[in-house]
Amino acid sequence: MSQQQSSLRLQRIDVTKNMARYYALSIQPTLFGQTSLVRAWGRIGTQGKEIVHMFEREQDAVALLRKIAEKKQRKGYSVK
Repeated sequence: MSQQQSSLRLQRIDVTKNMARYYALSIQPTLFGQTSLVRAWGRIGTQGKEIVHMFEREQDAVALLRKIAEKKQRKGYSVK
């Protein structure tokens, strides 16, 4: 794995709306030499949901991580 950031955790808390959410992104190698981007999200304190995206190239996984992180930050999430 390269020196680039391989995991990121974002959260959005708004007490006035009873909102406490998290969004976690993690780049991980697979057993078959591919790269995966694991996305997990939900209410803070719960297990939430998870989805895994598979990539042949690590650069593609990093690009998607950055795209998702930017979108979430525009919606009010901050890096934890």
